Amino acid sequence: MNTFHMNILATDKPFYTGPCESLIVPTSQGKYGIMANHVNILIAVVPGALFYRIPGEESKIVAVSHGLVKVENNEVLVLVDSVELPEEIDVNRAKRAAEEAKEAIVQSQSKQEYYAAQARLSRALSRLRVKSNYGEKS
Repeated sequence: MNTFHMNILATDKPFYTGPCESLIVPTSQGKYGIMANHVNILIAVVPGALFYRIPGEESKIVAVSHGLVKVENNEVLVLVDSVELPEEIDVNRAKRAAEEAKEAIVQSQSKQEYYAAQARLSRALSRLRVKSNYGEKS
């Protein structure tokens, strides 16, 4: 079985360290897949759903924010601002964040404020999509 070593790290916590069979990350050009013995590469991650498979287990999905993926010598490092399991996502909080970000976009006085609000909106909408598509239905 072909595997690689993977570390998923958020700014506030380590999330996963161990063997991995496959990884799919969200990028600005779409989903990007990584398997064992992948060529060395550095990839920008955008907010969205990240999928990974641990040997002997079902695929797992998490919501991630902006970050980077570094592949080097069959080791993968995923560095993101945040990572959340679908069951950890608070829908009401994500909806509030999306509304606040939309308002901040309208009220922005500079390009910097505009882009920061766009990033917050993108993360909130990504969290809502992961929760609605992959979270437990109640």
